[in-house]
Amino acid sequence: MAKAERLEAEIIRETAPAIHLVPRAYPVPISIFDLDRTLTRHGTYTPFLLFAAWRIAPWRIVLLPGMLFGMIAYKCRLIRRCQLKALQQFLLIGRSLPRHQIDTIAEAFAAQLHRRGILKKGLARIAQERAEGRRVILATAANAYYLTAIADRLGITDVIATRSTWRGDMLHPAIDGENCYGKAKLDMAEAFLEAEGLGRADLHLRFFSDHVSDRPTFEWVDEPIAVNPSPKLASLAHRKGWEVLDWK
Repeated sequence: MAKAERLEAEIIRETAPAIHLVPRAYPVPISIFDLDRTLTRHGTYTPFLLFAAWRIAPWRIVLLPGMLFGMIAYKCRLIRRCQLKALQQFLLIGRSLPRHQIDTIAEAFAAQLHRRGILKKGLARIAQERAEGRRVILATAANAYYLTAIADRLGITDVIATRSTWRGDMLHPAIDGENCYGKAKLDMAEAFLEAEGLGRADLHLRFFSDHVSDRPTFEWVDEPIAVNPSPKLASLAHRKGWEVLDWK
C-alpha cells in the first residue's frame, strides 16, 4: 500500500465513529397465555356470536339448532373444527359483515367481557410477568376479528389467533389457514417467533393454559403452567409434575 493510501486509511480509522455492538441478552423471557377459561370465566367464541347476532339480526337466534347439528357432525369427525366455526359464524352473523360493523361490536363485547368475564388473578399474573421483564403474548383459538379488542384491554399487543377470511373490508365465515388450536397453536407460535427473529434456543418460554388440547405447546416450553385445568389436563399435569394454578 502506498504511503498516501496508508495515511488516508489511518485518518478514516481515527475519525470514524465508534460502533458498539450490544449483544442480545439470552434467553429472551416470553410468557404465552391462552385466553378462554384461562384468563376468562368462559369461552368467548359462541358468546361473541350470540352477542353479535342480537345486535345485527336477532331472528338468527332461531338458527341455534343448526349449531347443535354442527357440533354433532364435528364430534362424529364429519367436519373439521375450522369448518364448525365457519358454520357457526355463518348461522349467527351471516355470509358477510363490513369491518366497521364488526369492529364496533367487538369493542362492545370486549368492554362487557372486561367488566364481568376476565379473571382478576389472571390480570394480576399478566402484570407480574411484565414486572419480571417478560414479553407477554396471547395465543388462542379465538378469532382475531374480535380478539384484538380484548387484547387491547389486557394491554397485550402480541397476538396469535385464528385468522378469518376478508374480501376487501368484508368479513366472511371461512377461516384463513388453521384454527389456532392443538398442534396448530404450537406451529403458529413458532412461526410468530421466527418472524420476530427469535429461535427456540434464544428463548425462555412460560405457557399458561386450561386445556389438554394445548399439550404440544405445554411440552415445547420451559415452564408449563396448567391454569383452572380441565380434568384431563389436571391428570396430565400431575403425571408430568407441572405447576397447577386456580384463578377462579
